[in-house]
Amino acid sequence: MKYLLRSLSYTFLMLLLISLLSFGAIHMAPNSFMSGELNPNMTPEAIAQLKAIYGLDKPLWKQYLDWVINLSQLNFGISFVTGQQVSEAVADRLPVTLWMNIIALLVTFILSLWMGIKAAMVYEKKMDHFITQLSLLSFAMPSYYLALVLMMVLSVTLGWFPIAGLHSLEPPQGFGYYLDMAWHLTLPIGVMVFVGVGSLVLYIRSLTLEILKSDYVYFARARGVDEKKLVRYFIFPNLLPPIVTMLGLSLPGLIGGSVILESIFGIEGMGQLFYMSAMSRDYPVIMGILMMSAFLTLIGNQIADAVLLKLNPFVKR
Repeated sequence: MKYLLRSLSYTFLMLLLISLLSFGAIHMAPNSFMSGELNPNMTPEAIAQLKAIYGLDKPLWKQYLDWVINLSQLNFGISFVTGQQVSEAVADRLPVTLWMNIIALLVTFILSLWMGIKAAMVYEKKMDHFITQLSLLSFAMPSYYLALVLMMVLSVTLGWFPIAGLHSLEPPQGFGYYLDMAWHLTLPIGVMVFVGVGSLVLYIRSLTLEILKSDYVYFARARGVDEKKLVRYFIFPNLLPPIVTMLGLSLPGLIGGSVILESIFGIEGMGQLFYMSAMSRDYPVIMGILMMSAFLTLIGNQIADAVLLKLNPFVKR
């Protein structure tokens, strides 16, 4: 209970700090939705009226206090652009982004585990060199560049995958609807997996090489334990704690990376909504997405810590 209360207190304080820094940074950015640069047709009277409606005529500290009070009631405000509730806009687009990131995260870690352990078990052989070079290429590859290359080759030239969007113009009904969605998400998820797998493979390979030098591995091999049992009973259990830690640390990168990919592939997810809101200085939507992403990231890290505590009871609480 003490550990749980400390974790919840940490999450609350981090959310408060993130909200304060984000709110200040957004309002210090040049231009605003009410400025003449973004809305040249708006008259000064209309701007003053809109500022009064949305509370932007108040001091900055009062705006932040009102926003925190509304946030405590799960009220994220109203979008400047669409007039829609921010919570509704985020709820409409959040499932797509979550599914993309969850699938990409699972595939990335399963593939990284296999490749990292395989490379360590055949150390300094051709397969090890191939996996290492592929991982270095993945580590150095920008996601936007790979997305554009795959789009040009596989979508425009070969026509194997759709260029953009989440559904076809006339999507099929029933189970075919989800197959059509999976077909559209193959390229963006593939880019996320390829870009994310490189650093994890190198990390797991390094950890596995250290485990292979341990005394208990030498004794296991001396007793005639085969390679499959060695991986299953000696290597994999010792890899789990650092892998769970890496899993928690990978969440922010995946959520942030979807902003670029959703914009390139035209996927109506939370990343694309965040980009469009940032371009139009839609403060309520930006803050709503930032807080939602921060909450999911912090909760993910807390779950990773709880799993790590279960796997290794000797971790300091």
